[in-house]
Amino acid sequence: MNVIEEIQKRASENLKQIVFPESTDERVLHAAEQLYEKKLVIPVLIGDEGQTLAAAEKVKADISGIQIIDPLKDSRRKEYIQRYYQKRKHKGVDLIKAEMVMQHPLFYAAMAVHDGRADASVAGCVETTSNVLRAAIQIIGTAEEFSVVSSTFLMVLKDGTPLTYGDCGVVPDPDEQQLAEIAIASAESHKKLTGQKPVVALLSFSTKGSAEHALVDKVRKATQIAQNRRPDLLIDGEMQADAALVPYVANKKAPGSLVAGKANVLIFPDLNAGNIAYKLTERVAGATALGPLLQGLAKPANDLSRGCKAEDIVNVACICSVKAN
Repeated sequence: MNVIEEIQKRASENLKQIVFPESTDERVLHAAEQLYEKKLVIPVLIGDEGQTLAAAEKVKADISGIQIIDPLKDSRRKEYIQRYYQKRKHKGVDLIKAEMVMQHPLFYAAMAVHDGRADASVAGCVETTSNVLRAAIQIIGTAEEFSVVSSTFLMVLKDGTPLTYGDCGVVPDPDEQQLAEIAIASAESHKKLTGQKPVVALLSFSTKGSAEHALVDKVRKATQIAQNRRPDLLIDGEMQADAALVPYVANKKAPGSLVAGKANVLIFPDLNAGNIAYKLTERVAGATALGPLLQGLAKPANDLSRGCKAEDIVNVACICSVKAN
């Protein structure tokens, strides 16, 4: 059983309610249909009920057993407007603005997660990453131990080996504190999703002092911060990718490191490196890329690639379910 099948199995054993605010998109409708039929999660569509039913009929998606929450008709609408107002009034939001925002399915879905009505939210095949993040951060908020929301990709290699890459989708140029938090959050994500002990390498173009540069200094400082905050985790850096992954190279470049040659969590120094690396691994090495998977939030919410397939949405929903557990 590969890691994706294992995640689906774990999701099916403890059903969680996942909300989908892009309820008229063909991929979302077919994903919801599959999730419901296979009993992987309890999908809930959020959007205009008439438009959602019409879209499902047009694309021949059977959503007859799936709940639809219409933000304009829902019994909790006034309560959610008031909650959003209380959360954002310090930013100048009045009740009129709060009512307008709560008409948007993306924000209504986030409020359902914050409220405990749903366990997680999945969106992004239509909405931009910035909009998905804005709704999640404003309403769900960050977890107590984190100051930054970041992301990982779960990369499943052709032989079934899972690797976690972070951050490849959210934070463009993290400082050393943010990079340390990304490393810690990514380690937790890897453990939750794969069941493996995370072995975390903070990557650079230098390995253990082979080069001197301000960019290397950032990675060194981040490594130290992460190690101090979480001495229970295997975290090391700065390290080149081959030293992190290949035992014989590790023995030459980083002898004595408990991480070198064994890493399963790779932390990139900025978004340029991370985004390029995951796309190369996907396109050249033929790996399956699941993500971006948001982390650092108080409760699970997830972004999707706008080029995703229904199958990708199914997998991300199952990942959110497992993270909610």
